[in-house]
Amino acid sequence: MRIRQIETLRLDVPVRRPHHLALTTIREQHFVLVRLQTDEGLEGLGEAATLGGPTWNEESAESIQAAIDRYLAPYLVGEDPSRIEYLLRRMDALVRGNLFAKAALEMALYDLRGKALGVPAYDLLGGLYREAIPLSWSLASGDADAEIAEAEELLGRGLARIFKVKIGAAEPAADVARLERIAAALRGRAVVRVDVNQGWDEPTTLRWLPALEACEIDLLEQPVPRWNLDGMARIAAATRVPVMADESLCTPQDAVTLVTRAAADAFALKLTKAGGFSASKKVAAVAEGAGLPCYMGCMIETTLGTAAYAHFVAATPNVTLGCELFGPLLLAGDVGRPPIRYADGQVWVPRGPGLGVELDEEQVARYRRPSG
Repeated sequence: MRIRQIETLRLDVPVRRPHHLALTTIREQHFVLVRLQTDEGLEGLGEAATLGGPTWNEESAESIQAAIDRYLAPYLVGEDPSRIEYLLRRMDALVRGNLFAKAALEMALYDLRGKALGVPAYDLLGGLYREAIPLSWSLASGDADAEIAEAEELLGRGLARIFKVKIGAAEPAADVARLERIAAALRGRAVVRVDVNQGWDEPTTLRWLPALEACEIDLLEQPVPRWNLDGMARIAAATRVPVMADESLCTPQDAVTLVTRAAADAFALKLTKAGGFSASKKVAAVAEGAGLPCYMGCMIETTLGTAAYAHFVAATPNVTLGCELFGPLLLAGDVGRPPIRYADGQVWVPRGPGLGVELDEEQVARYRRPSG
């Protein structure tokens, strides 16, 4: 079998309500879909999602598509798609960085391989360790009343029992006051976490730590800019709340640095920021070797990307802090089917061959961005 063609599509999908982060406000999500086709008629699918263009990191939907179409795809066409590690090393040698682009291609390779063998992707990643993953829902509208109502609805429907409050966009006092209201409303019925998305500096974080601790949060995610590892280490030493690295953690090399500098108590994984399944497995292995738990974040993926993330967590034992794979619930539209199953406060792992997801071509056409 040989790769015959690689096609990329850009999609723009609105979200159901504005999603406020310290970095940006998301009203529409941007995606690159990858279709990898072989000379035997099989197709593998991949996806990379970005938050507000090159805002969360340096890549955007436009740069991802350009990296694949112009630089990566020409080197993959004609190759044997079963040689995944070989192709990953070749991509790394030919193109520096561009981890989101590489992750989308690797996702398509795993989807294709699973379909060729008639097995789910998690079988290629170590086998099924867990069937379902506790769901963490991000409260990010910026309005405490609306967020409490949102959490109550999700609790009532049995969709989530973990809530991560996004702060860092407003003044710290206002953010903490909002958090205090949410924590008080959910106390005893749900787990509450906080994600600052690099929105504070070290002095601000240290000043407000007592108030965060009083809210009984169980995780504090990326309080300071990604480069400030010394600050992360001092904050981790100053609080009993575990500090989780997200933007500071992309590659296995980042993972080693965080461990050696005692700059994180937990790791937030994302397939795209690491470069795909293989690199994310290595990051998780570093965490396991250091005795650190992992959490699976998201970039608000469609059903396709969400399925890939779920397959990874299904086969990675030390992802014990749950996941935020809520993309299909927050997006106002979707391009994958069948839908991801959400029940009992968990995300249930798809069980079909490959990623277990097909594209809804009508919806792809609806959300596809015109060329140019």
